[in-house]
Amino acid sequence: MRDKALLFINGDAPKSLPNPENYGLIACTDGAFHYLKRMGFPLDKLDFISGDFDSHSGFDENIYEEKFIHTPDQERTDFHKALDLILEKGFRHVDVLGGSGGEQDHFLGNLTVAYRFKDEMEIRFYDEYSEYYFVPKKVILKGIKGRMVSLYPFPIVDNIITKGLNWQLNGESASMTNRLLTRNFAIEDEVSIEYEKGDLLIFIGKNYL
Repeated sequence: MRDKALLFINGDAPKSLPNPENYGLIACTDGAFHYLKRMGFPLDKLDFISGDFDSHSGFDENIYEEKFIHTPDQERTDFHKALDLILEKGFRHVDVLGGSGGEQDHFLGNLTVAYRFKDEMEIRFYDEYSEYYFVPKKVILKGIKGRMVSLYPFPIVDNIITKGLNWQLNGESASMTNRLLTRNFAIEDEVSIEYEKGDLLIFIGKNYL
């Protein structure tokens, strides 16, 4: 996993923290820096803290000041700018914590940012309820038997075929404004999903059965 980056952003703070030794790069946005301090995260493991610092109380943590990267561009969110920096450093796989909760426009904005990067990076969000990410046209998921699986068209998906879910899909289409494919669950250890057109966001929940 050392080829992966770990990014904390300013949504709800995670209840637990991953092992930093599993990542080749660790970063956070300025707002997330506060909850990492409160939670006792080893701040020396951070490679950078980026943002416009509108959520920061000032450059008072002098020991970490060299890690601060000021990104004042108001045309992009702090999440977007952090992903740009991670991409520049050569990382194509990113686990994101703190992407949900808080103000819901931020959550929707985070999904839109991830959508913009989906062809350049594999971005996986994790929160207390599920992990979620954009999946390619064909994907096999392993070890998820008994877990909730929601498929969310972004904004449309055509000709979806699944195997291993309780309610199988055999060539159906779905759209954000017409038909959603949420609250299914895996009945096999291996689940396959493929689709022909569009983009698909998947949510894999905690143990369902």
